[in-house]
Amino acid sequence: MAHISRLPQDTINRIAAGEVVERPASAIKELVENAIDAGATQIDIFADMGGLSRILIEDNGRGMDADDLPLAVERHATSKLKPQADGTWDLLHIQTLGFRGEALPSMGSVARLDITSRAKGMDGAIAITVDAGAMSPLRPAAFSRPHGTRVELKDLFYATPARLKFMKTDRAENMAISEEVKRQAMAHEDVGFSLTLDGKRSLRLYPEEAGFEGRLKRLAALLGDDFGHNALLIDQQREGVRLTGYAGLPTFSRGNAQHQYLFVNGRPVRDKLLTGALRGAYADFLARDRHPMAVLYVETDPQDIDVNVHPAKAEVRFRDPNLVRGLIVGALKHALASAGHRAATTVADQALSAFNPLSSGYRAPMQPTLSLNGGYQPRAFATPEQPHPNYQPAWNADLTFAPSARVERDLVTAAPTMERPEDSGLAEAGVDLRTLSQPLPPEFESYPLGAARAQLHETYILAQTKDGLIIVDQHAAHERLVYERMKTMMAEGNVARQTLLIPEIVDLDPADVSRLMARRDDLEGFGLMIESFGPATILVREVPALIGDGDVAGLIRDLADDIAENGQALILKERMAEICGNMACRNSVRAGRRLSASEMNALLRQMEATPHSGQCNHGRPTYVELKLKDIEKLFGRR
Repeated sequence: MAHISRLPQDTINRIAAGEVVERPASAIKELVENAIDAGATQIDIFADMGGLSRILIEDNGRGMDADDLPLAVERHATSKLKPQADGTWDLLHIQTLGFRGEALPSMGSVARLDITSRAKGMDGAIAITVDAGAMSPLRPAAFSRPHGTRVELKDLFYATPARLKFMKTDRAENMAISEEVKRQAMAHEDVGFSLTLDGKRSLRLYPEEAGFEGRLKRLAALLGDDFGHNALLIDQQREGVRLTGYAGLPTFSRGNAQHQYLFVNGRPVRDKLLTGALRGAYADFLARDRHPMAVLYVETDPQDIDVNVHPAKAEVRFRDPNLVRGLIVGALKHALASAGHRAATTVADQALSAFNPLSSGYRAPMQPTLSLNGGYQPRAFATPEQPHPNYQPAWNADLTFAPSARVERDLVTAAPTMERPEDSGLAEAGVDLRTLSQPLPPEFESYPLGAARAQLHETYILAQTKDGLIIVDQHAAHERLVYERMKTMMAEGNVARQTLLIPEIVDLDPADVSRLMARRDDLEGFGLMIESFGPATILVREVPALIGDGDVAGLIRDLADDIAENGQALILKERMAEICGNMACRNSVRAGRRLSASEMNALLRQMEATPHSGQCNHGRPTYVELKLKDIEKLFGRR
């Protein structure tokens, strides 16, 4: 008796549909990609009840005629693959977003599908209906556009009700739809999009000019204007692979990795390669719980990638993943270095919002009045009807220069000198106002970070620029400078090594041993000397001196796991960076230390000359810049 049975065709179709159409957002993805492949420049999307009740997508693409429309709803029928001269079909040179011929038949097998299309040059439109796999004859239909296609999908998964149990709330499905449309819009800035959810327009994007300028406008419209102001241009090429896009400044980071997007030949994909590459490129600038914003586009020969990995086409495989990863890391690091000491504009916006009278922490403004002892005392503005009941000072008047020991010999000698003023006689008030009033050096307008004018609370440096002022966290800034100096020493191969008196023997899986030995040269550059000591054992002879008496065996196991997951030894670099960061913290100017004018100016000049000095080792800003026009707005002058 035979135990193997042939499945009926409708069951086969529903199984296949489960792979292609996972949720309403998946259906919209497939339909939008079909429209783009058809040359559409405007795509209008409608969805009701999270897309489960109705999905309607209309485009102005080429459209289909009476011969093509019936074939479009047949499984594995497509216009995007053509036989070669020898009669074979090439699946390694895919130049379209779709190619499998599964999307429309899959939708028709689990829902009610209506397609109306009008090809260029046709007098009228034609329509076809597929209801749970049953196809209707062609019929004339109305279509308002000169050419294009309208696809309406009703009662998604009504033919497979078990799938409905796994759908999320309408709000969650709408969010997934919005995210999918945004991804498609990022990939194709020259295509206009509109999205209407439950009768409400939630997105309207007009076509932008193809290229960097139009792409940045599209990204700013989707990710916010702040991204446009704080994104770094990426444009690098290596061995036929080109990487373009935009990456956010480290101080413009987020608490999760949801704002990281990768596109390969115009196709939105999700890939561990991007996560690992971003982590490696930003490792020196962000804490582990912070994530950069980035939108990256990889363009390569279609034969160097495999897009036929999964029916949903959300994953790709690169022929040379190390090349792509190296290109991403190198391009990002180059862009970050070119940013110099630049910090995100949102830092200043957040500082200004703290002064906003409408913010939650607002206190009544203070009016200085002369007290009997000659000092200045703040007094809250009040009205006779409602006096201010609980006065609390909103400012601290500790603006003093004081003598101190030199921070570092080179720190002081690198600075233009500024003479300290004589005692102003306002010691009773705790304010040294003469420093603020002393003449500025004539060249200060050419300094991006200005000239030091005072030290606040023995922690913050107040500097005056040509068109505003800058407040610098002296400890965070100097910590970054020391850290960058240590990084330079490591990059030049000056990593001190420590020979173990008794070599460490670490037992591992044979596959992990092979991975570690393949990265032996890279590890040696960081001061870690390993040898193969049998098929399942690693012998460690030397370790970086910075690690000292740390857990060598644990480090080796972490390295093996890191290489298996990310394809490279990120953990050692991060461990070294963490140690260097701690050392830089201990050896930098401490908060609460008084600095002379020359020391403060030396710190500013070194920050201007040091890449990445706009953020500390944890990604926080080292300075805040307030423009004069913004300060004037606070006082109603603008």
